[in-house]
Amino acid sequence: MRNVLITGASRGIGAETARLFARQGDNVIINYFRSQSEAETLRSELRSMGYSAEIIKADVSDPAQVTEMFARTEQLCGGADVLVNNAGIAQTKLFTDITDDDWQRMIAVNLSSVFYCCRSALPYMIRKHSGRIINVASMWGQIGGSCEVHYSAAKAGVIGITKALAKEEGLSGITVNCVSPGVIRTDMTSNLTEDDLRALADETPTGTIGTPLDVARAIVYLAGEDAGFITGQVLSVSGGFVI
Repeated sequence: MRNVLITGASRGIGAETARLFARQGDNVIINYFRSQSEAETLRSELRSMGYSAEIIKADVSDPAQVTEMFARTEQLCGGADVLVNNAGIAQTKLFTDITDDDWQRMIAVNLSSVFYCCRSALPYMIRKHSGRIINVASMWGQIGGSCEVHYSAAKAGVIGITKALAKEEGLSGITVNCVSPGVIRTDMTSNLTEDDLRALADETPTGTIGTPLDVARAIVYLAGEDAGFITGQVLSVSGGFVI
């Protein structure tokens, strides 16, 4: 049994990822910040089926809270064997309308959190000479999104962290990879109309919109034994939107 810490795991991609890891016998640590009821419901769901699940509240954009989250993880189960950096926010704005606060919040939640969590996770993984880190980026971090410049910049940074850290930690038995979702039906796309979603589906080679489960399956694969010789990679889960 591995200990899997998933940030932003109370709903959407994070929740589906928690379910998949739990079903294969891993101990799941569900991080949340504001969605306490959803996190508690997910924990109850998993425990009712005989799976191992814990919840930890932390704002992953705050380095002190991240440090405390990993200290709590160590108390609960010894440390995180797998880290999934999933927590994130989105915002649609013209570049000229982005405020300093918008920029700083986007970078803090989507990029700095990855740095803080990796920094806290690595000492345990290095001691064990084993570990998996999977970061959740976005196709906009690969190709850029109009009216999402700050989001695109943050997610491009996540890809950069992934590639550089993979080179640094390979000899320590740790792989670092990235999944890059396309258009997925989550809270982040809830502001889009059905016409918008149909238009995006039409631009996607598969002709469909993705689901949180599509992304979760990719995350679990990269954390598994079959992906042991894969590191520093960006796996696009976009239905072919990015090729």
